[in-house]
Amino acid sequence: MVGAINTAAYYCLYLLFLTRLPYLAAHTVAFLLSMVGSFFLNARFTYRTRPTWRKFLLFPLTNVSNFLITTAGVYVIVDVLHAGHRFAPLLASAAAIPVTFVVSRWVMLPGAEAEPTA
Repeated sequence: MVGAINTAAYYCLYLLFLTRLPYLAAHTVAFLLSMVGSFFLNARFTYRTRPTWRKFLLFPLTNVSNFLITTAGVYVIVDVLHAGHRFAPLLASAAAIPVTFVVSRWVMLPGAEAEPTA
């Protein structure tokens, strides 16, 4: 549910910024703004952990892989496949979701990799 809310927030911001900015700039600004909301939603609902400054400052690391994968995907969809820029971020983000989840779990729950998963 958090991922869906964050994706919707990102996409609405992307469409808003797309009216004034080139698609890659709109993607970047929307991504950065939605990342802040994502941190708090993930802390509260996904990982049920207290947000701290340390986690907040490390959280962008979880999104580096997401940003790189989605940006490359948006570029390929728009400039290589010529498929249009309105829905490109939604298509590209599907590839980044699993990678982002693994990295964010590592940041939000630092001891989780040592805990057995039964």
